[in-house]
Amino acid sequence: MGAAGWKAIHVRVDRPLPPTAPEVLTVAHSEPGRQLNERSASMLEALFTQSPVGLHLLDTELRVVRANTATPAMRGLAAEDVVGRPIKDVYEVVGEDFEANVRTVLDTGVPLRGHIVRARAKGRATEVRHVEVTVLRLENPEGEVLGLAVTGVDVTERERSRNRTKVLDSVRRAVGRTQDPAVTGEELVAAVVPAFADIAIVEVVDAVLRGDDPPLAPLPSDTPLLRTAFRSRHSRPPKAHPVGDVHLLPGPTPFTQALADLCPRVVHLEPDAPWFDIDPPRAEAIRSAHAHSLLAAPLTLRDTVVGLVSLYRTGPAPPFDEGDRELAVELAAHTALCIDNARRFTREHTVASTVQRQLLPRKPESHTSLETAFLSVTGADPGAWYDTIALSGARTALVVGSVSGRGLDAATTMGQLRTVIRSLSAFDLAPDELLARLHDTTAQLATERASLPAGDPLRRELLTADCVYAIHDALTGSCVMAGAGQLAPLVVRPDRTVGIPEPPSGPRLGLSEDAPFASVAFQVPGGSVLVFTSDPLLTAYLAESPGPLRMAPEYADRPLQDLCDAIVYALPPGLGAGDAAVIVARVHSFPADRCAAWEFAPEPASVADARRLTRERLAGWQVDDETAFNTELIVSELVTNAVRYGRPPLRLRLINDRTLTCEVLDGGAAAPRLRHARTADEGGRGLFIAAQLAQGWGTRYSPGGKTIWTEQPLPSAAPDTRC
Repeated sequence: MGAAGWKAIHVRVDRPLPPTAPEVLTVAHSEPGRQLNERSASMLEALFTQSPVGLHLLDTELRVVRANTATPAMRGLAAEDVVGRPIKDVYEVVGEDFEANVRTVLDTGVPLRGHIVRARAKGRATEVRHVEVTVLRLENPEGEVLGLAVTGVDVTERERSRNRTKVLDSVRRAVGRTQDPAVTGEELVAAVVPAFADIAIVEVVDAVLRGDDPPLAPLPSDTPLLRTAFRSRHSRPPKAHPVGDVHLLPGPTPFTQALADLCPRVVHLEPDAPWFDIDPPRAEAIRSAHAHSLLAAPLTLRDTVVGLVSLYRTGPAPPFDEGDRELAVELAAHTALCIDNARRFTREHTVASTVQRQLLPRKPESHTSLETAFLSVTGADPGAWYDTIALSGARTALVVGSVSGRGLDAATTMGQLRTVIRSLSAFDLAPDELLARLHDTTAQLATERASLPAGDPLRRELLTADCVYAIHDALTGSCVMAGAGQLAPLVVRPDRTVGIPEPPSGPRLGLSEDAPFASVAFQVPGGSVLVFTSDPLLTAYLAESPGPLRMAPEYADRPLQDLCDAIVYALPPGLGAGDAAVIVARVHSFPADRCAAWEFAPEPASVADARRLTRERLAGWQVDDETAFNTELIVSELVTNAVRYGRPPLRLRLINDRTLTCEVLDGGAAAPRLRHARTADEGGRGLFIAAQLAQGWGTRYSPGGKTIWTEQPLPSAAPDTRC
């Protein structure tokens, strides 16, 4: 029937209405007649008696005039139990003043549509339901306000489904952002409390946290679990075990059953549940928290047990249902995968840290004039390394570097580069020349990596490295340095000034750039402190910070490790020395009476003078007779070779340090060659004899010529026990 066929249909509520009086409905007639009136009345009757939509008519005093008795909320209630009562006395609305909202509609006429409330009938022990409410004001043709029409649709399941989706999205966003299994559990409980549960607990197999493979289901009864996370919406919640506690799960309980068949359990918690006696601490915590519903979900991955998630609901919260159980399966699967990823990272990190510890030196090289210490490296950056290398002539090489990448590959590459540096340093190369050769080696390693099979992920990782190599000369108080990349040391002088001697920066090792490396020399007076780090950000922070490096002179008479500790304590969170390789070196002036030097004319008579002066000096140093005799032979052979084959100037230097060093310098560029003379040969045995008497020998070049050196152990030297 078209709209033109209607004149009006009005519902009039006569006022005032006694609390028990029936409602009065007046339906005005419309054309074409009585049949339409009957249909209208039948429609209203069906709405109030059969429709699943809650329908209430309220008068202007917000009293119920008529209500639909077919809705779930009205089941068990008679019409006379509701009619005539104020709406606030009929329904309990949680979390808001619903009566005020309804009165606003009555006063303004602005409808309230699609408003979600949590409500239940007052005085009934039913669960709180989600209801989508619409409130409309009723008026007659003259504009007189007659009351309100209130409709309500039960959307509890829809809202629960929507809430589950929100919880799942929140878990997927928040859980697994770190590579720490314990933090993963904390992320999970933060995402589900209070959105999904009132109490949440995460327990992980203890061996998994150490990086071991998770055990197969069913979980053996003697497998310890560590509680990694606990969260509750209540203040001072009871706990069966504190976070960090390692314990066994007594059985049988819902928890052990879930870890046996890997099926989640939804359990209604009765006060006298039979399994409470098996696990008294947990039972006591459940009773104290007034929990009425438990959802125990195993953390499982490929038929293995990673851990367990226990969720509880308390107070007025509805018990867990099948939909919640399905959600718990998805939450547990995502969390188990994140924990397993963290476990794999932990295992690789542990292996890389072990490899790094084996590849790095256990104690630094220290000379009389250079005391060195390493800051503890935790393995957070397995590609970082440090090294101190004792060189001839009371010199020490200080090396710090960092290889790109993470994990075991970075640690093994670091070990290769450190070995190459130690091998090259044995040739007494200048810092810039050594880095140039190290650059070639790194480029070769990068080429080998690029030729790996296409499926190897390492092939896609670029191999580069930063390195700084410095040689400290105790006798001249100078330091010569070259760098690849952005690394440079800090120099703290006795006047508390902090500087960074910036060398001409060479390219990062392994890059295709072929720019030359350059060295820079600078003085390091006695009492200074050198700090080398593998992290430019850490170097920059220490350079700009007012302490503790500027207090380094105060540590002059204290163990160097005290200064290292002070540096670590002063670092802000997130910028610790655990992620970097760090060397701290304190410079002392070399004692003048422990070094002797002479210059000789390039003539045969100088050999005898050199032997005599050597003998006298060694006697003054109280060197034992055997070492002194061997040293005279070495000096005799080296000076003879310099006179015969070298060029002036000719100098002899003896150094009494950890070892007894003998150095002969001449202006010639030709290097001696160790020969194995035959029986009938008249010469060729001098350098061979010197090499047999010394524990080490070599040649180093300088702009003024070459230096032939030998080192001999000193039996009376006390072992270096400094850490």
